[in-house]
Amino acid sequence: MDDAALGEVLERRIAGDMSGACIAAAVVDGDQVARAWRCADPADKDRIGPDVAFEIGSITKSMAGILLADLVNAGKASLDDPLAIHLPEGTQVPEYEGQPILLRHLVTHTAGLPRLPSRMSFDNTADPYAALTPEILLASLQDVTLAQAPGEKFEYSNFGTMLLSLVLSREAGMAFGDLAEARLFGPLGMHSSFVGEAPQGVRLATGHLPGGAETPHWTFAPELGAVGAVRSTLDDMVRYARAQLGGVEESLGAAIALAHQPIPTGADQPMAMNWLLLPLGERMVHAHNGGTHGFSSMMIFDLEGGRASVVLADTGLAAFGGVDDVAAHLLNERIPLAQPRRAVERPADAPSPQAGGLADYVGTYALMPGFELVVSEHDGVLHAQATGQGAFPLAPVAPDTFAAAEHGIEIEFFRGDDGEVMRLDLRQRGNTLSGERRRASD
Repeated sequence: MDDAALGEVLERRIAGDMSGACIAAAVVDGDQVARAWRCADPADKDRIGPDVAFEIGSITKSMAGILLADLVNAGKASLDDPLAIHLPEGTQVPEYEGQPILLRHLVTHTAGLPRLPSRMSFDNTADPYAALTPEILLASLQDVTLAQAPGEKFEYSNFGTMLLSLVLSREAGMAFGDLAEARLFGPLGMHSSFVGEAPQGVRLATGHLPGGAETPHWTFAPELGAVGAVRSTLDDMVRYARAQLGGVEESLGAAIALAHQPIPTGADQPMAMNWLLLPLGERMVHAHNGGTHGFSSMMIFDLEGGRASVVLADTGLAAFGGVDDVAAHLLNERIPLAQPRRAVERPADAPSPQAGGLADYVGTYALMPGFELVVSEHDGVLHAQATGQGAFPLAPVAPDTFAAAEHGIEIEFFRGDDGEVMRLDLRQRGNTLSGERRRASD
C-alpha cells in the first residue's frame, strides 16, 4: 500500500462524517511505510499534519508494559511480585482469601480492581484525571473488595494501570514521562513524543467532541501518566510500531520482546504485557486502542507478517466505535470498514422511534460509590443527570441506545429476560461505567 491508496481508504471512512474528525494513519509493511492524513471536511486539513501530536490515550499502557519488562529484565521486579511490596509501606492492598494482587495481574487487567478509583472526583468531567493524586489513588484501595481471586477474570482497569504507573515511577525515582523519555522515546528516536508540554517544532492537536466542538486536553499527576498521558506524532508512532516488529538492540529490544510474550491467566481474554492478543483473520495480533475526551487511537501489529497499522484521530470517537475498524481493515481488507455517519433530517411531524417507551429507562443508576446517573423523561425526551452535574437530553441512535453527541456520550440499556431494563453502560472518553437500575418504586 502506498500513500495514495491509504488516503483513499481514509476518504471512504471519514469523508463527510458527522463527527467532523480528522484522521492520521500509517501502514508499516517491512521496510515500506504508507502515511496519510484526511478530514471529514477538507477545509479542516490544517488541523493535522506531520508536525502535529495527538493524545494517544491508552496506547500509553503498552509503553508501561515495556517499562515494566525492562525492570523485570534488570532484576528489579518480577511479574510474580505482590503489588504491595512496590507501594508505600502500610498501604492497604486488597486480597482474596489470602491471594494477593501480583504485578502480572496489573498488566493483564485481571487484578479484580474497578475501572476507576472510588475516591476519584468527577467535578471536572472535561479533564477527569486532573485532580487525582497518588494519595487519593492509594486511599481508594481501602474501598475495594475483590469478588474473585486475582487472575481469574479480565476486567479492564485504569485503576490498575495507575497503580502500575506509580510502581514504575517509584522504582525509577522519576515521573512516568521522564522515564518514558529516558528508556523509550530517546532510544527509539521518538523526539516528538512527550508527556506535558510539546517540544519545539511540534504542534499539539486540539481535541474535539463528535460534532466539532473543541475540548480540553487531559492532564495527569506526574506519577500516574501510564494510564494515558503520552502525546505523539504519526511519524513517532511509526517508529514505535517498527520497534515492535524487531530490530531494536540491547536491553530495550529485550524488554520489547518480553512485553510481547503471552501471560497465562485464568481469564478468557489472552494478554501480553498491556497488549491485547486478538484474532485478525487467520493471524493473532497484538493491539491496543486509546480514547480521551477529544482523541481516538488504535495500533495493531502482526509479528508473523511483519506489518503494523497506526490510526490517530483528533476527535473522541469512543462512543461510536473509535478508529479500531480502520486499523484492522488496513491489515486485513476482509475486515469491513465502517461507513461515514451522516446527519439525517427527520420530518418535524415524524414520531419518535421510541415514543411511549421512554418510561422503560427512567430510574437511578449507581455508576460508582457516591456517583449516580438519574434518567428521566420530559416532554417526550429522555434526559440524564449525573451527581453534581446538569441534565442533558439523549437522542435515540439504536434500539435501547441513546447518545448526547455534544458530550461524546453513548448510553446503552440492557433488559432482563422479562423485558425490563435492568442496567446501563455509559461510554465516554474511552471509559465505560456500568450501573444497575433502581426505580422510584424500589
